Amino acid sequence: MKILMVCLGNICRSPMAEGIMKKMLEERANGPWEVDSAAVGDWHRGQLPDSRAIKTAARYDIDITDQRARQISADDLDYFDHVLVMDEEILESILALSELPDHRKKVRLILDEAYPGEGRIVPDPYYSGRFEESFRLIRTACEAFLAGRGI
Repeated sequence: MKILMVCLGNICRSPMAEGIMKKMLEERANGPWEVDSAAVGDWHRGQLPDSRAIKTAARYDIDITDQRARQISADDLDYFDHVLVMDEEILESILALSELPDHRKKVRLILDEAYPGEGRIVPDPYYSGRFEESFRLIRTACEAFLAGRGI
């Protein structure tokens, strides 16, 4: 199973989501799992996650300092089984990458895992500084994703 987490710049929400999901899978799952993250935009390409995201994840014993920002590509929609996004703007941007029905089925709001059909989003903490809130929401969504698959 291959999971891609996507946010706007791949320095806050999606790196935390990648780290959370990887840690949960390491603790619970056997089998081939791959988790990655990406951005809609390219302006942070190659950069480390935001230092505040790194500190927030570290408080939960999650190290995200091996990650580097990258931009999503159309090939990612072929490769990954699940593309979990942080908000509606990102959802629309990714759906615009491909019109293929198989691709569209893979892409959804991450919080739909915990709150199906409610359209909840993970707020971007870059300007607000609310990294802890975003982290908790992402963790809730990852828990629900795994529970929904019996993990």
